[in-house]
Amino acid sequence: MNSTLPAHDSKKKLAEFISHSTHAPLFAIIAFTLINYYYLNFQDFIIITSICMFFSVIVPSLGVFLCKHKHDIPLDIPQKEHRSIPLIVAIISYLIGVALLFLLNAPEISTILMFCYFSNTVLVYLITRHWKISIHAIGGAGPTIALIFAFGYKGVLLGLLIPFIMWSRVYLKRHTLGQVIAGAGLGLIFTTAQMYFFLYYL
Repeated sequence: MNSTLPAHDSKKKLAEFISHSTHAPLFAIIAFTLINYYYLNFQDFIIITSICMFFSVIVPSLGVFLCKHKHDIPLDIPQKEHRSIPLIVAIISYLIGVALLFLLNAPEISTILMFCYFSNTVLVYLITRHWKISIHAIGGAGPTIALIFAFGYKGVLLGLLIPFIMWSRVYLKRHTLGQVIAGAGLGLIFTTAQMYFFLYYL
């Protein structure tokens, strides 16, 4: 018996693996951990990073899980109509995270990145009321910009995942090509503008 999967099945499994393993919280974990580790001593790293994880990963993920169980839908919430509550939970969580990081004198880039999560998600919420922009693409693009500001060209390495994320979402018919391009573009451009403003003009 030939155990080789047809090309279509192989591509689908690859697309599903990429899509499932590149949810926005994963990029938040990577970005905040690397930035805080670089700028802080060990004790402060533990405290600040714990706050970053709680407000950028745990609370927003709880909002998604609650929505998943309430509507019995996949974790990526395919229908835009179901995304409002998780996005509102995330917006509130990010805003609290910004306030705490600012009060605790966290690394400036970490605080700005948390603010970018807040402001980008507000924009996503407004867009999602009318159009299903790709949160996967935005979730990969924003942290990539933060790492570029923190570490220079090395930060681009995280961004190498973005084209694969975009392909997987389109291949699985979760988004159109326009929706993933818009998501990546919003994450890259809007986060870059905010980083420049807060780091160099404020």
